[in-house]
Amino acid sequence: MFPPFNQELARHYTLEIISGIETGNFILEQISQVSQERSGSGLMIGTLVCWNKIEQRRIVLHAVSGIARKLETKNKENIWISKGIVHIVVDAVVESEQINVALEKNDREIHRLTDIINSCEDKIEKSKLKNIRTKLTDESLKNVFSLYDFYRFDGKKISLNKIIEKHNGNLPPAGTGDCCAPKLLNYAFRNDLQIISMDEVFFGKDTKNKTNGESYAPCDERCGYILPSILGLEILYRDSAIVVINKQSGLLSVPGKGEEKQDCAVSRLKKLYPQCIEQPSVHRLDMETSGILVMALTKEAHRNLNMQFAEGKVQKKYAALLDGIVEKASGNAVPKNGEKNGCIQLKFRLDPDNRPYQIYDEVNGKNGITLWENAGAVNYVNPDTREIKKVTKMIYSPLTGRTHQLRLVSSDVHGFGLPIIGDSLYGNKTPSQRLMLHCFEIEFYHPVSGEKLKFYCEERGF
Repeated sequence: MFPPFNQELARHYTLEIISGIETGNFILEQISQVSQERSGSGLMIGTLVCWNKIEQRRIVLHAVSGIARKLETKNKENIWISKGIVHIVVDAVVESEQINVALEKNDREIHRLTDIINSCEDKIEKSKLKNIRTKLTDESLKNVFSLYDFYRFDGKKISLNKIIEKHNGNLPPAGTGDCCAPKLLNYAFRNDLQIISMDEVFFGKDTKNKTNGESYAPCDERCGYILPSILGLEILYRDSAIVVINKQSGLLSVPGKGEEKQDCAVSRLKKLYPQCIEQPSVHRLDMETSGILVMALTKEAHRNLNMQFAEGKVQKKYAALLDGIVEKASGNAVPKNGEKNGCIQLKFRLDPDNRPYQIYDEVNGKNGITLWENAGAVNYVNPDTREIKKVTKMIYSPLTGRTHQLRLVSSDVHGFGLPIIGDSLYGNKTPSQRLMLHCFEIEFYHPVSGEKLKFYCEERGF
């Protein structure tokens, strides 16, 4: 995953720790048994530089990856002051003793099955034994994961079980929650600290994927699974001028009216990056739409990006699942001769008696122009009924930015006459369905460097 915060300052402090380990001023103490395959391997050492708003001073947090080792000074301290700055080694989110107890129930049987599998020559029997072992392993993982709670960007807790639900029940790898980043962020958010910089440096013998002394972003397989839920945003890219995120379905792009509508992509961004300008949004996605959203951190970047959108220099692509087979739909724009792509121009306006509903109006409506491509029929599983249905995957490239433009192109009789799955306004939606509309690609020029940037974010679950 992309580093969510600037790494430079934190790297400085991390290298000081590594230098201290090499000179004996800091000690990596072994606190639990290391597996044979991990023996002698290196580890990540992470630092999070924070600002204590109440005490008006810098706090520097440190952590090591895993649960097998802990960091402390040669005097066995985990808190010290250096050059007037408080340094704290943060604890693991869950102690190793608790994890051992959670694993104990199935541990002996898993090892017994492993010994049998290794000596078994019957392929069918071996496969059966592996399935039994997998079930026991998953049960043990669930026991461990149920112990984990993390403090989020807003100071509230989220359980790892809740995060697993967001991933449709797909379990993360063992050790999720024990990397440096979740330990550091959990401590910072629990204590309402403002983040300045975060970095992780590999310490140990060089491996195929890591070099001693090099900085690395939080890992994809574990941190990439949980950090978006802890940070509140999935960050695809960040620098001093812009932030690019993958907005989840159900989150507002900007604040709405009323206290209950203040939680949004903008408010979360400003919580993570306090130096951000007051109004960072340069475009929006409907609350129910997921996908790539670009926001500006500076006034200059905001002005430049706004101009790019106004001049049509920004190109976007969306994936949508239409609720049926488009060739069999009744809309005026349904492809008649096997066309696989085309362009639709439709005029819509707000229905003032039924906000935020938009209606077709050839006279008073604003023109919306959309390029479309039929990507073919795919299977869709309704999360409530488990019914499997053939639906149409469409790729949309809007050349204008009208309200609900793609939802209307899909659902209105002047368009395809086939709503997007999960559309609560223009179609039918069962309780657990989400709007199957996702902005998966965006192309624009960096507002400072002028470099052409292109971001891609796959449509998960499509």
